[in-house]
Amino acid sequence: MLTLLPTEVLEGLPTVPGVQFVAWDSGDPDPARVADVEFFVPPYTSSAGDLALMGRLPALRTVQTLTAGVDNVLGQLPPGVVLCNAAGVHDASTAELAVGLTIASLRHIDDFARAMPQGTWTYARHESLADKRVVIVGFGSIGRAIARRLAGFECEIVPVARTAREVDGHNVHAMSELNDLLPGADVVLLIVPLTPETTHLVDARFLARMRDGALLVNVARGLVVDTDALLAECGSGRLRAALDVTDPEPLPTAHPLWRAPGVLISPHVGGNTSAFLPRARQLVVAQLQRYVAGEPLANLVRGPAA
Repeated sequence: MLTLLPTEVLEGLPTVPGVQFVAWDSGDPDPARVADVEFFVPPYTSSAGDLALMGRLPALRTVQTLTAGVDNVLGQLPPGVVLCNAAGVHDASTAELAVGLTIASLRHIDDFARAMPQGTWTYARHESLADKRVVIVGFGSIGRAIARRLAGFECEIVPVARTAREVDGHNVHAMSELNDLLPGADVVLLIVPLTPETTHLVDARFLARMRDGALLVNVARGLVVDTDALLAECGSGRLRAALDVTDPEPLPTAHPLWRAPGVLISPHVGGNTSAFLPRARQLVVAQLQRYVAGEPLANLVRGPAA
């Protein structure tokens, strides 16, 4: 069985009986070389052009992404091809960054860093994460990983998901309750998938319900937030924001979000750490073993009948 996957994943990958590997990172491969590819692992930072290759693989049966989000893949996935995501691979790294951005913004660590070249001692009293109410919007595997890391910071954790339920000892609120929870939140942390329902979930009305001085942290997708509405609130100084994702992305050099007061931006690096490749390889090997054995695949997003 022929598998197409990125060079960085193939390096150090153990042999999987019954599987032959072909490395590919971008561009147009030799059609004869990939004619029999059944299993495709797109590069971690795939462009639309990279993903278009799926439509030129006549034997393709399964796509395994290296990302948890698959909103950019679904539109180009050929009919009948199975899609699996990388749920679990990025949990630890994204959760680390979510907590890191929250603390960095509350404690104004970015301001301290900007003051260093001038040798300015910017002594001041800032906000602590302790005693804060943190609303986590999205309580999948990454949301739960964030909650576990927040547990040691003496803050109140308020999870929100599509439906109300009990998870990991937390009373998870339904999305229908979110509007009522926003005014009491000190931090609102976004980790929802991008869907038609979550596109611009955070709009002007959403932001208006957040209390003065509250912090919005987005480690989900840029399109979950209406950028113009966020600029208006941060520009006035009423809200702060810490963003690992933006709309547009990458954020153009001249975009006003770069210079908006109270905004901290990291360049979509939530899952891209030293933990990524070892965990990605483990997932790919396990999925290939299941595929060869005819067993159900993990992290199924779209089955063959979809």
